[in-house]
Amino acid sequence: MLRYCFVLMVLISPYTWGQDSIANDGMANITAGEYRPLYLSTDSPLVSVAPFRLDKKPVTNREFLQFVSENKKWQRDVVPSLFAESGYLSHWVHSLTQYEPNSTDLEKPVIYVSWYAAQAYCQAQKKRLPTVAEWEYVAQASFIQKDGSQEKGYNQTILDWYAKAAKHSPTEVGKDEANYWGVHNMHGLIWEWTEDFNSNLISGESRGDSSVNKDLYCASGAVGAVNPSDYAAFMRYGFRSSLNAKFTLSSLGFRCAIDDND
Repeated sequence: MLRYCFVLMVLISPYTWGQDSIANDGMANITAGEYRPLYLSTDSPLVSVAPFRLDKKPVTNREFLQFVSENKKWQRDVVPSLFAESGYLSHWVHSLTQYEPNSTDLEKPVIYVSWYAAQAYCQAQKKRLPTVAEWEYVAQASFIQKDGSQEKGYNQTILDWYAKAAKHSPTEVGKDEANYWGVHNMHGLIWEWTEDFNSNLISGESRGDSSVNKDLYCASGAVGAVNPSDYAAFMRYGFRSSLNAKFTLSSLGFRCAIDDND
């Protein structure tokens, strides 16, 4: 009788197998919401973000190595110059069969990767790159709430990363405290490609409006703000550059997203 009761309790437990699989697939569930991009005016429209799912951590060298091993056209010495400049995966070393990361770098974020390669990786996982709106919506979260931009010390954390970003190589992913959404490394590790990196932020739709084409990519440390005194947010403009999709940088990586209904 006790055994029967135990089995019944497991079957009707509110903790479902679906929730368990979500927790273990490396992605966080992001509910719908709104955020205000980098505007000077407080009456600018809020951007709506539909529910979606986002990788909890940036893609690592280990994961990208598996991708290029299975998709030879994205290997360092094979990829066409149209899709990646010469610095592509330049931190990898040549082994007996292909270029690959040092064993000590396997759990560090992949860098020196072009937008084309990042998008190809995500598509191979049946995912996509997050939009600018999606990325910034998640990035504005603190450890305890969806929008932590007004919390004491929030902006200083971002500024501290700006001060050292060009001087230090990335460390392993997931070593920081996860934010409200359960997502790691939105601040302080690398800059990250977005799906619409060359779109501006004037749309009220999360998928973006590219009527004004400007080079833009999301930085780990770039978040929405309307307060001119929010120096950390306005530092975003100082880090914008004329990137195009084949460029690579020593602090530029990515993570993937997926629509909530996929």
